[in-house]
Amino acid sequence: MKTYLGLSYLSSFSAMGVASCCVLPMAMMLLGFGGSWLAVVGAIAGAAYPVLILSTALVAAAWLVARRRGTLRSLKYWLAGSTATTVLAWVLFLNEAGINDYLISRM
Repeated sequence: MKTYLGLSYLSSFSAMGVASCCVLPMAMMLLGFGGSWLAVVGAIAGAAYPVLILSTALVAAAWLVARRRGTLRSLKYWLAGSTATTVLAWVLFLNEAGINDYLISRM
């Protein structure tokens, strides 16, 4: 079960990184951390959708495996954290235009 739990967290945080690929550069520029290195982040944008789908599938698989093995009671908080991170990644991804507009208005 530890493998599935580790994969669910790894996928959740990678989904968070991919989902923030367009918001993060704007936030960094707003904080004064600009530079040409921010262009590297744009290369990740094309992989956002598949990574988010894979992350969601791995988190769902972790829930199912925990339920089948009877360890859901002891792992529910860990799995809930992984699920919350994946949901936050989806929210960032789906609302990136609005978030970027807000950050631009703050410049």
